[in-house]
Amino acid sequence: MLDEDIGGTKKAAILMVLLGDEASAGVFRHLQEDEVQEISREISRLGKIDPEVADSVLDEFYRLTMAQTLVARGGAEFAKRLLMKAFGGEASKKLLDRLNISLQSTMVGFDSLQKADPAQLSKFIASEQPQTIALVLAHLNSLQAAALLTSLPAPLRAEVVMRMANLEQISPEIISKITTILEEKLRSLGGFNRETYGGVRVVAELINRMETKSAAAILEKIENENPSLAVSIRNLMFVFDDVMVIDDQGMREIIQRIDKKTLTVALKGCSEELKQQFFRNMSSRAVEMLREDMEVLGPVKVKDVEAAQQQIVAVVRKLEEDGIINLKGGGGDEYVT
Repeated sequence: MLDEDIGGTKKAAILMVLLGDEASAGVFRHLQEDEVQEISREISRLGKIDPEVADSVLDEFYRLTMAQTLVARGGAEFAKRLLMKAFGGEASKKLLDRLNISLQSTMVGFDSLQKADPAQLSKFIASEQPQTIALVLAHLNSLQAAALLTSLPAPLRAEVVMRMANLEQISPEIISKITTILEEKLRSLGGFNRETYGGVRVVAELINRMETKSAAAILEKIENENPSLAVSIRNLMFVFDDVMVIDDQGMREIIQRIDKKTLTVALKGCSEELKQQFFRNMSSRAVEMLREDMEVLGPVKVKDVEAAQQQIVAVVRKLEEDGIINLKGGGGDEYVT
């Protein structure tokens, strides 16, 4: 590894030399004048660069920059093309190999999260910093993350959600430190199957799967502290009442794919207008039977109604992802005559 006493400016100077004149000039165009002068002065002081130091500088540069930007956003092929252009075949292959190893080792600490019990995991992370909790949540599927978030103390939930919404910009150095801690603490807990760290879309999906009261409380707190973030989250959320924006063709697609018992529970306590959104896309006999089932069902716990509604929301979101329905009003595919 690179010696701790080598400062950032010297590392930048070494990197510019290693990149060569053309690539360095391109980098300098994006820097402030004082930064260019400072790095240039450092370059003038450089003698022969030790091969180990050069290797460490390149390793750090690609671990911190390429891992976050090129591979995450542009994909491995994009990273490969860029490295080939900058360094040539053999050198770029070594750098990509090192990058892949770095990325894999960064994720080792999360390997057991998917199998961990949310209640057990909640006890484990409750004392951690909100940033750490947000990173853990981002590596769970949305159902596990919602259960874990709900189990946290109420004042902590909104803070964690806001941190999670900004995880796309998290530094790989921070991730590395957190995973080192997790490796030590999570050995006895139960995989991890996620390629992104977080962001507003993940947060919206998570809140969608939470029980209504907790979700509303989190959104209210976020709205008070960061109104624009709250708007971004709401724009990506879909709640059961939003089926009102779906046209009849889309509603028929939904009804075909949901269990009638689930629909019976989901419609308990709903407004007549919302019920009619479903009823008018069913046969009169099916509507009659559904109304009878709702009456026979009797009182239902609110959490059971919300759980049934979330099952239908999950079907709706899947149909939208597949392009079968349109949640902005209008069906899936468009036709002309």
